[in-house]
This record gives sequence, structure tokens and C-alpha cells, in this order.
Amino acid sequence: MFISAFPAGPLAANCYLVAAADRAAECVIVDPGQDAGEQLSARLDEHGLEPAAVLLTHGHFDHVWSAADIAREHGIGVYVHGADRPLLSDPAKGLDPALAVQLSALLGEAALEEPADVRELAGGESLELAGLELTVEHVPGHTPGSVCYGLAGDGGDPVLFTGDLLFAGSIGRTDFPGGDHGEILRSLERVCRDWPDGTDVRPGHGPQTTVGRERATNPFLADIPGR
Repeated sequence: MFISAFPAGPLAANCYLVAAADRAAECVIVDPGQDAGEQLSARLDEHGLEPAAVLLTHGHFDHVWSAADIAREHGIGVYVHGADRPLLSDPAKGLDPALAVQLSALLGEAALEEPADVRELAGGESLELAGLELTVEHVPGHTPGSVCYGLAGDGGDPVLFTGDLLFAGSIGRTDFPGGDHGEILRSLERVCRDWPDGTDVRPGHGPQTTVGRERATNPFLADIPGR
């Protein structure tokens, strides 16, 4: 498996290119955020990859900013949970009033558009894309439509793209509209129960980690029971 990652935009949201192997023909793109296009194009050229789909872990603007442009450029679909789909065209719905005003000023007369080809997720799906078999797990709490994308790991440790559910040493905030602290803790408990300690966690912000490391050291997971 091949994974290339870079932080995009002022909020440094992690964007991932994921392929079945280095120099594979196709890849999927996870969370192409603000100003992701130039770096993304350079990495696609470097590794000889063509995108097959855009996968969104949730609908916040720092994770979806470039999704419509990239999907249009490559003629591909964008996968997002149905509960977060409205944020693709109206990102202010997912922000508190102060941040919504700042976002409006940042956008100016421009506006985010819903991609032409949106594929709604509900959770529980298995996706076969670019030679990869991905599972989709609905993990509400940060947003109502947050999801994780899982990969078996080619016989090694599995890989989990957690978006803003789980970070190294922390978890996603729940004070934005649609956030729910109790719900995110329940989602975290399911993830910690269902995925082994060696799972390679690729979060929406910050460095990679593992489920086991977070179970042992993350203060937000201290009360989650063991398997």
C-alpha cells in the first residue's frame, strides 16, 4: 500500500493520496482541503497516479475545500455521509457564528459548490476503488456525518483514516453546530473496540499514531473499557 500525505491550508488539514502500491495506476484522495490542488497535482505527477474518487471524512470546509474542483478536473465522484452533505455547499452551517463570518470574508464573492457527482454514504459500506477495499464506519460526534475509512493493510497492520474523530493525544472538538461530546465518546469506544492496537491511525490533523498508543496515553480515552 502507498500513502502520501500533506497538510493543506491555514488549518493544516491532512490530505492523503492512497494507492494499492507505489506506481499503481490509480489512487483515492482523502480530504482535499484548502489550497490542496497544487500540492496534490505535484504528487500525482510524481507518482504517476490518476485519482479514482474523493473520500471525505466529514463536511467541514478545511477538509472539503478543493473537493469539487478536483472532482471536476478528473471526472470523479465525491463520497460523503448524507448527514454532512449540506456542508459541501453551505459550510457556515457547520461553524459557530463568529467563524462563519470569518469564512464568509475569506470566500468573498466566491462560494463553495457541491461537486457534480456526490455519492452519499450511510456507514457500513464496503467500497472497491483504485484496487483498494475500504470499509466505511459512521462515527458521529465531531459532525453528524463523520466517517472513518478503513483498509486491511495488505497482511500487516490495518490503516484507519479518522478525520477529526481521533488525533494523536486528542479528539475532535464538539462545540460546533452538530457536535455532540457524548456521541463522539461512543464513536471512539466503537473504534477502540473494533480495531486492533496496531492499527495505523491517519488523522485529519497532526501526526499519525496507532489505536494502541491512543488507548494507553490519550486522556480522552482513559474511561473507554478494554476489549
